[in-house]
Amino acid sequence: MSNELDKIFDNFDKNNIFKNKSLLQINYKPEEIPHRKEQIKQIASILAPILRGEKASNLFLYGKTGTGKTLSVQYVRDEILKRIKKDADFEIKMVYLNCKLKKVSDTEYRILAELIKKFGEEIPSTGLPTQAVYSKFIEIIDSKKQLVVLILDEIDQTVKKISSDFLYNLTRLNTELSKTQLCIIGISNNLTFLDEIDPRVRSSLSEEEVVFPPYNALQLKDILNNRCFGAFKKNVLSEGIITKCAAFAAREHGDARRALDLLRIAGELAERDNSNKVLVKYLDAANEKIERDKILDVIITEPKQFQLVLYSIIQLSEKQKELPLFTGDVYNAYQDLCVKNKLEVLTQRRVSDIIQEFDMLGIINVRVISKGRGGRMREIKLAISKNIISKAKKIIEDSLDYKGGI
Repeated sequence: MSNELDKIFDNFDKNNIFKNKSLLQINYKPEEIPHRKEQIKQIASILAPILRGEKASNLFLYGKTGTGKTLSVQYVRDEILKRIKKDADFEIKMVYLNCKLKKVSDTEYRILAELIKKFGEEIPSTGLPTQAVYSKFIEIIDSKKQLVVLILDEIDQTVKKISSDFLYNLTRLNTELSKTQLCIIGISNNLTFLDEIDPRVRSSLSEEEVVFPPYNALQLKDILNNRCFGAFKKNVLSEGIITKCAAFAAREHGDARRALDLLRIAGELAERDNSNKVLVKYLDAANEKIERDKILDVIITEPKQFQLVLYSIIQLSEKQKELPLFTGDVYNAYQDLCVKNKLEVLTQRRVSDIIQEFDMLGIINVRVISKGRGGRMREIKLAISKNIISKAKKIIEDSLDYKGGI
């Protein structure tokens, strides 16, 4: 066994594939952001007043995953912080928070606690009234003259799990501040998010909006060429692999992050196979792996009600084998699970909406069947492999603290 491990480690010591893999990582910040010049200029124009000590308008950035929203706003933030004058009679604090992080987006309390931590203070993780946490946050940021910019990434996740009241409360904080001015930058992957929230919140939050369109295949190819030059050793990428990778990602709503992940994972698979080249077969295998991981990531981050609906579908599919499965069957099974786990039961219409979302995500296939005078029914089939189903069940059981009674 020791000899076999030595062989594996020796192969990795050779490092035939990568020059600098970090250029393909999600947290890498390039010096230039291709094909986002207009969006960056818009963000800079909206935020520029803070350099004069004036409050900037609240700003909302939206576009699909991997379209450069976070990179662009962080780029502008870094440029602003470079220009702060040392003799200014005010400070500028620009705080970034990813609301999708586990144990951050669950409650208003936790988000405020995380923001307070960003200002160098601590509060107990639980136990205080939410209003007391708000008062503490106001006390901290209003302790001196400053301009505070809160950059809330994946803000739609927060609203999904809490409510839009939290955002409304944040936008109204300026009325309680005497020394500090606060502005909010919201970032969302959900293009219809603003249409779904309370009109009061929308008018307060999105005073200015910047849209990030998906990258097309040519733009993605350009981005990949820029990164690959420094990421991979010379001549290790087989011909046409960047073009194919860009085409894969262009089909996925122009997601540059996915394109970079595909190339990185393809390189890692080639390395494990002791290959001197990243071949198309490794890219195909990487695409399959990302698809699988994406589905599991969705399941992990969905609220418990979503998980219970999916668990009901899985249970019924396993029990009924080849027999058709309909929305009414799923709702009945879901109700039973809610009762067992002492959770609120959603309406049949809401469960029907959740089933539609799973269909859009590719987790299930829904087919509408006409029953003549009996109306129409929706037939449901799982669209994920057995391997993913078993992992999905474990994720849901862990989330619900499964003890055998689910």
